[in-house]
Amino acid sequence: MLEVDIDRTRDWDSQTDWERIAEDAVKAAFSVSSHGDLAEAPFTLSISIRLSDNQEVHELNRNWRGKDKPTNVLSFPMLEADELDGLANTDDGEVLLGDMILAYGVCASEAEEKAIPLTRHVSHLIVHGTLHLLGLDHIDEAEAEHMEALEVKALASLGIANPYSDL
Repeated sequence: MLEVDIDRTRDWDSQTDWERIAEDAVKAAFSVSSHGDLAEAPFTLSISIRLSDNQEVHELNRNWRGKDKPTNVLSFPMLEADELDGLANTDDGEVLLGDMILAYGVCASEAEEKAIPLTRHVSHLIVHGTLHLLGLDHIDEAEAEHMEALEVKALASLGIANPYSDL
């Protein structure tokens, strides 16, 4: 069973159902991944998502990645890829898959540049971040193409157009 915990700062609109958006995006990412079966596991698989501001994300990006600027989303996996494969045999009641944080200012600016709703862009970033938590990356071109294809498929299941089609 998937559990998505959301924490948000005041920057994020309180009228928007960010919890539902996050849960739908996480489920969509799982459904296209090789670990999709974990979403229905008998234990709780937990993901923590913080909807924050540029300053907090900037600090994390500088401290953890050595990049002195804010970014749209950061993912912090708690498990290595080989540990994900062994989860089906766990008898733990809850497994923390990892944490994710999004920067409101960066996300809002990117959505405005792309002329898309912020909610749609955030769905894409949560799909992207979840795939990172599931062991995928985009370090080389082949990995990037594979990850983008999974993102496009997950987003299509949410009724969201290919975000890479204009690139």
